[in-house]
Amino acid sequence: MASRTRPRLARSRRALIAALLAASVAVPVSGAARPGAVPAPVPPVLAPLTAATPEALRERYAVNRAAVRAAERTAAGHGDHRRAAALRALAAPERRLLSFDGRDGGRSAEVFGEPAAADRIAVLVPGADTSLDDYWRLRADALALSRELGNRAAVVAWLGYRTPATVGPEALTTGRADAAAPELRRFVRELVTALPAARTALLCHSYGSVVCARAAPGLPVDDIVLYGSPGTGGDGDRAARLGGGAAVWAGRSTGDWVAEVPDLRLRLPFVTVGFGTDPVSEEFGARIFDAGSGGHGDYLRPGSVPLRSIARIVSRPLPSGRAGHV
Repeated sequence: MASRTRPRLARSRRALIAALLAASVAVPVSGAARPGAVPAPVPPVLAPLTAATPEALRERYAVNRAAVRAAERTAAGHGDHRRAAALRALAAPERRLLSFDGRDGGRSAEVFGEPAAADRIAVLVPGADTSLDDYWRLRADALALSRELGNRAAVVAWLGYRTPATVGPEALTTGRADAAAPELRRFVRELVTALPAARTALLCHSYGSVVCARAAPGLPVDDIVLYGSPGTGGDGDRAARLGGGAAVWAGRSTGDWVAEVPDLRLRLPFVTVGFGTDPVSEEFGARIFDAGSGGHGDYLRPGSVPLRSIARIVSRPLPSGRAGHV
């Protein structure tokens, strides 16, 4: 057994190092063809959301809508019509933003459903290559989950960090996740404070699972769901360390290319690459859910097996005698 394991580890290490080298070469080439950062005005400073009453939420939505429109005007003046079109859609009267910042690729937190009436809150944390320019993919996932969950749930699409490019060295390290974790912790704690009776779940896709793992210890959530995850980025990570009081779930579709990512962490001279233990492995210790046979981007596709599985996790009853985070 050991003789077979050592060659496998050696091959995995070679594959990971090769991926890092390829990414290091590819990023400057692809990055050179990308437009420069789109300027945006500084958004207004919002007070913490301490109570999710309908009136407080409407006021917050209105302030963020005005910030989006200001960013749209700036993007149009800069000549970036793609960003301006994305922001124009985001500023529609029916859109509900809990936060917004148009700078540095863009940050936003959009809610689907009625938070004030929700007894279930699901926060979606996306993976690589997510920005305001292609936010429609994250929004489609959030809409699909919201419809699956029904009226008593609210879904938040949290684009609260600068995501790495899929093809690039930053997608192989925890750097972006380390920077994002404090923002996710702050956002979730504020949400739980405003909605103390609601059950809260973190739903973490791909690189987003590394962000969630960095933020999770001590976070007052009931469920952490990792799907399409390359790992959680810690040395010897286990579900028990990650979750604290939360239930940790993991799923991977049989058609997901992430299964080919080596489950290792390698310390190189100036950086550590890789994300460690596979979350769907027995060693990790998560509760495994049925993720079907789709691809890496299909987990929340309408009608899919993983969408139904994740909705069941979010909707599962609380333990007897417990009511949210009161």
